[in-house]
Amino acid sequence: VTLEKCLSFDPYDGLDENSRRHILGIQANLWTEYIDSFDKVQHMLLPRLSAMSEVAWSEKKDSYDAFLARVRHAMVPVWQYYGLVYAPYAFEKANFDEQAIRPYNLPEALLTASGRKVRNAGQWEKDRREEILSMFTRQMYGTLPGNDCVMTSECLEESCGALGGKAIRRQVELTFSRDGVSRKALLLIYLPNNAGGPVPCFLGFNFQGNQTVSMDPDVISSQYSDWPRGNKSSRWDIGAIINSGYGLVTCHYYDFFYDREDGDFEGKYPLSMLALWGKESSADFASDEGRAISAWAWGYSRVLDWIISSEPRIDPAKVAVMGHSRLGKAALWAGANDLRFALVISNCSGCCGAALSKRRIGEDLHRILRFRHWFCKDFDRYIDNEEALPFDQHQLLALVAPRPLYVASAEGDIWADPKGEFLSVARASEVWALYGYKPLQASVLPSAGVPLYSGKTGYHVREGRHDVTCFDWKCFISFADRFLK
Repeated sequence: VTLEKCLSFDPYDGLDENSRRHILGIQANLWTEYIDSFDKVQHMLLPRLSAMSEVAWSEKKDSYDAFLARVRHAMVPVWQYYGLVYAPYAFEKANFDEQAIRPYNLPEALLTASGRKVRNAGQWEKDRREEILSMFTRQMYGTLPGNDCVMTSECLEESCGALGGKAIRRQVELTFSRDGVSRKALLLIYLPNNAGGPVPCFLGFNFQGNQTVSMDPDVISSQYSDWPRGNKSSRWDIGAIINSGYGLVTCHYYDFFYDREDGDFEGKYPLSMLALWGKESSADFASDEGRAISAWAWGYSRVLDWIISSEPRIDPAKVAVMGHSRLGKAALWAGANDLRFALVISNCSGCCGAALSKRRIGEDLHRILRFRHWFCKDFDRYIDNEEALPFDQHQLLALVAPRPLYVASAEGDIWADPKGEFLSVARASEVWALYGYKPLQASVLPSAGVPLYSGKTGYHVREGRHDVTCFDWKCFISFADRFLK
C-alpha cells in the first residue's frame, strides 16, 4: 500500500455521497508525521491505509459498513498474528454531515459565572477572562509546568551567510535543569541580514526535527529525529519570511514533549520536560495537571524568555506564536497564558484547537481522547459528552484579545472542521469589540483562498489538505504586517 496512491484517489467516481465523505475523512487523516519509518506501519495509519486500499485497488465499492465487516473478519486477525499495533477506533464512523449536527448551545463568552453581562474591556479583564482561563486550565489542557527550573543556553553555530547570504543562521541549545535532572532543546534561528535593528519574528515548533525545515546542509539534526534533511521544508517558507523582514525561530516539538506515534504512551513521559518535576508516568499527574499540550505551550514561553534575554536582533514585543495541527492547539494555549506574545496564529488546529467542540464534526472528543496524554485527566469526563462542556473553543480564542489572532483552515481538512473553526473565530470576535475593534460578522464560510480580516481577527480557508503551505505563510505575513511592522 502506498501513501501516494491513497492520497491521490478520487472518491467522486462511482461512490455514493456517504462513502465519499468517509474517504475524504480518511485522506484528511493520513498525516505523514505519524509515519516513523518507511518499513514500519503506525497504528493510526494501518486501518486508514487499509480502508483506502479497498477503494483504490478493488472493485468492492459498496458501503463503509461492508468494508468494516471485512476488516474485522479478514484484516484484524492478520495484524494480530504479525504483532502489528493498530487503533480500533480509527475504523469508527465520524460525522461529516452538517445536517446531522445535534442542536447545541454555545456558552457565552460575555456572561460571567454569576450571570452578569460583560459590557466593557475592564470587566472582561477583571472578571470574565480569568473565569474562562481557569475552566480550560482545570478541565481541559491542565496547569502549565512551573518556572522553578534553571535555563541556560549555548550557541552551537552561527553564520552570516545562510540562505545565499540573505540570512543569519544561529543554532542554540537550551538546557533546563531542576533537582539534578536536565533536558535539552535545540533552537534553529534565521534572521534577515542587514535589518538595521531588531526584527519581528515568527516562533513555531516543527514536527520532524530542525533538519527537516530546510535543505540547508549546516542545520544540526534534532536529538529525537532521523528524518531526512528538508523533508518538511514545504511547510516553512523561510525565503518569504526573511524577504518580508521577519525572523524565524523553530524547535522540534519532541524536545519539550516526546510524542512519537507508537502506541507507547507511558514511555513518552521520561523523555519530556515534565520529567524535571518527577512526572515519569501518567500516575504521577494530578487530575488537573497539564501534559503534552501544556508542555509545548510552556516551551513556547521558555523560548520567548530566551529571545528576551539573549537575542537582541529580535524585537521581543513583536513575536508571533504559530502552530499547525496539535501545535496549533499548543500555540493557542500559549497565547492564552502568556500575554507577551504579540500575535497568535492557529493553522488547521481542529478539535480542541480552534474548532467548536459542540458541533461534533470530523474529529470529536471521543476520537481525540485517544491522545489522552495531550490533556489533563479531568478532560476524560467529556468523552461522548460534549453537551456537558461548560466552555467551547471560541472562548479559548477570546483569551487572545485584544492582541491579533489569525486562524487558518483547509477545505480538504474536513477532519478538523473548517466551518467550525471559522464560526469559532466569528463568535470570539465579540470580545475584541469590547476594545473597539470591529467583530467578524459573518456566518458563511468565505471562499477558498480569500482571507477575511476584521479588526484584529483574521481567517482564511484554502484549497488542499491538512498542511502548511506557501499560501498560508503569505497570509500570515500579510496579517502580521498590519500589527508588527
